[in-house]
Amino acid sequence: MRHARLPAPEEIVLEDVFHALSDPFRLQVVRRLAMEGEASCQALEGDRPKSSVSHHFRVLRAAGLIRTRNEGATHMNALRRDEIEERFPGLLSCVLSKRPE
Repeated sequence: MRHARLPAPEEIVLEDVFHALSDPFRLQVVRRLAMEGEASCQALEGDRPKSSVSHHFRVLRAAGLIRTRNEGATHMNALRRDEIEERFPGLLSCVLSKRPE
């Protein structure tokens, strides 16, 4: 699996971040990565189709919210917490403090 280039912190656009976080599944992924640190796609996908999950991870990467690295055949994902905090101070804290209903 080839990944698109991650945007540098100064290239991350707030509208793209908001769009990525507007989907409940993507928001759940970001919250889980914030708690767990790093997780495989398989651990995060639940019962969703792989094509759907791939799309969601692509949106999160393009927005600059996560990075994905290959570990053998497994794709490990991590939240780019420090980079997002540098670009938009307090944004992730606000998003992560709100509990799902």
